[in-house]
Amino acid sequence: MITLWIDDKQYEAAEGRTILQVALDNGIQIPHLCYHENLSSFGGCRLCQVEVTRDNKTVLTTSCTYPAMDGIIVRTDTPKVKKARRFVMELLLSLAPDAPKIQDLAQEMGIVATRFTPAGDNCIRCGLCVRACDELVGAHAITFAHRGAQRMVEPPFAEEAENCIGCGTCVQICPTGFISMEEQGMERKIGKWKRTLKMKACAKCGRPFISFAEIAFIMDKVKNPPPADWFDYCSDCR
Repeated sequence: MITLWIDDKQYEAAEGRTILQVALDNGIQIPHLCYHENLSSFGGCRLCQVEVTRDNKTVLTTSCTYPAMDGIIVRTDTPKVKKARRFVMELLLSLAPDAPKIQDLAQEMGIVATRFTPAGDNCIRCGLCVRACDELVGAHAITFAHRGAQRMVEPPFAEEAENCIGCGTCVQICPTGFISMEEQGMERKIGKWKRTLKMKACAKCGRPFISFAEIAFIMDKVKNPPPADWFDYCSDCR
């Protein structure tokens, strides 16, 4: 265990935790968008910045990537932190002007407009979808492409995401609604990944509930796969 200070209060934490994790564990709210407890830390949205003092040196850093260390002093609400977060929030608002979650966070910070021209596609490049597809699903269907202001999430070579199994994990984890999934008859379409998948219908209720690609993926990847007839019924009818 290590001991650190957050906003003038002392806390104990297990070694290996990040500042953000320790803060959340203790009910200290630090705004964040690209962090998820089941994924690796990325530091992409820059919204969780805090001031950290260590060995008499103070730095402004992302709390989701900075390890909690013995004796450090963390401040989450200084003028410098607030200014940095407001700048980042304005950038995010310009990237995702139509996203309710971004709008709500901006309002909480007192931001009603951004100085930057809203010209985004509602993707804030948080990397949640990429990491979820890689680390949780293991499909590796999408990735980051290009650099700087041109950076975007897309399938390899901007073609159809052939590894996409249509599980919808990326849709669920996206904080802005950039990724959408559409059901059309016995097909599931994820337009952003240029992917259309055939669906299997429940033998009892007739509702299409899983793609054949996802069934094949599970049967191939899971060490002890379920019996084949497991996929004859949806979770409600099973």
